[in-house]
Amino acid sequence: MKMLIAIIKPFKLDAVREALADIGVQGMTVTEVRGFGRQKGHTELYRGAEYTVDLLPKIKIEVALAPEMVDKAVEAILKSAKTGQIGDGKIFIYDLEQTVRIRTGESGVGAV
Repeated sequence: MKMLIAIIKPFKLDAVREALADIGVQGMTVTEVRGFGRQKGHTELYRGAEYTVDLLPKIKIEVALAPEMVDKAVEAILKSAKTGQIGDGKIFIYDLEQTVRIRTGESGVGAV
């Protein structure tokens, strides 16, 4: 099992969700997060005063996958989340030791 975590721009969530559904991903966890990378934030003007926004809003998507689905999922996210602008996000892939479905006690790939 693999855990895929993608950090994307908020307005790309629907496109990524649809792309993952199209390849057969049945579930995901979505969290609103804030952070920065190379962007290092930006400055905004509010009531005539300029201030720095250090942490930008992002969406964190977590998906547990069978190993054979990882490449398809990465490709789907890359195609649907890319804008070509700085701050498009990152994809992280971890080994997932165990998965258990609480309702049935089923474990492994079948629990996803």
